[in-house]
Amino acid sequence: MSSNSRKSGRVTLQDVANKVGVTKITVSRAIRTPEKVSESLRLTILKAIDKMGYVPNRAASMLSAKQSKTIVLIVPSLSNGVFADVVRGINDVMLSQGFQILLGHSGYSLLEEERLIETYLQFGIDGIIISGTHHTERSNRLLRKSNLPVVEIMECNDNAIDMSVGLDHAQAGYKMTQHLIGKGYKNICFAGARMDLRAQLRLDGWRKAIWETELSDARVLTSSYASTYQMGADMLTEILGEWPDTDCIFFCNDDLAAGALFECQRRNLKVPKDIALVGFNDLDICSATNPKLTSVCIPSFDIGEQAAKLLLKKINGEPIENKHLDLGFIISERAST
Repeated sequence: MSSNSRKSGRVTLQDVANKVGVTKITVSRAIRTPEKVSESLRLTILKAIDKMGYVPNRAASMLSAKQSKTIVLIVPSLSNGVFADVVRGINDVMLSQGFQILLGHSGYSLLEEERLIETYLQFGIDGIIISGTHHTERSNRLLRKSNLPVVEIMECNDNAIDMSVGLDHAQAGYKMTQHLIGKGYKNICFAGARMDLRAQLRLDGWRKAIWETELSDARVLTSSYASTYQMGADMLTEILGEWPDTDCIFFCNDDLAAGALFECQRRNLKVPKDIALVGFNDLDICSATNPKLTSVCIPSFDIGEQAAKLLLKKINGEPIENKHLDLGFIISERAST
C-alpha cells in the first residue's frame, strides 16, 4: 500500500496499479478510455478496483480536465410536483453527459438561496441552474461575477442574468381568466398562497383580464403561508363568507383547488353547477379528482430538459441561437368549469 493511502485510509490509483502490476497511466486509461486497453487487462483492472474499493479522486480529475463535470441546481421546493418534474428533466440530460448535480433547497427564502449560491460557488462547479429571476442583490452580484453559465428557470425573461427557460406567468393568468369570462363567469375570485413572484404574476394576469371586462377586482384572497389542501378548503370557506355570489375561483396552485373541491363535496356544493374551480400547474391530482380539475398546464419536464441543454451548450462553448426560451402553457379544461 502506498504512503498516501496509509495516511488517508483511501485506496489510490497507485495501489490498484501495484496490485495488477501495471502503471498508474494504464489504470487511468482502463477507467477513462477503455478502448485503449486490451479487454483482458481492462477486466483484470476492473476486478481489482472492485475488490479493493477504489474510488477515483474527482478533485484530481478536475485539475487535469479543467472541468468538474458538476453543476448546481437550486429550487425552492422538493415536495412540489412541479419541481420534481423539472429536476427529472435536468437529471436525464446531465447524467447522460456524465455530469453530477449538487441539489440545493431554498425553501422559498431568498436569503437561504443567497447562502446556497455562496457555498456552491466554492465547489469549482461548471454551471448553475436556479429557479426564478428574482434574487437578492448580493445573489445577483455573485452569479454575475462568477463568470459561470447560469440558467434561470420557470420564468422567461430577457433581463435574466445569462439564460432563461420558462413561461410568461402573467400571460397564463390572463388567458385562463379570459377563458373563464368567455364561459360566462362574472364573479371570479383569485386565491393564492405563498405569493412568490410567479404567483404575483398570475394575479397580475387575472387583474388585467378582469379590468378589461370591467368586472370587480375586489375578490382577491392571498396568504403568505405554503399552499395545502386544508388551506384550499379554508379559502373556499372564507371566500363564500365574504363574497357569497362567487361563481368561480381561480387558485394559483392545484393543491388549493383540490382542497376547495373536497370542501365543496363536504358541503354538498356541486362543481361546477354551484361554483367552478380551476388550478395552476396541472399536477396529477387534477386528473384524479371527481370532477376533474381545470388547470393551466406548464411544461415542467421540458423546462428542466431545455435548461440543461442550454447549460451544456454554454459549458462546451457551442453557439446558442436563443438564450431565452418561452415554452408556453396550455389551458387544460376539464369538468370543474
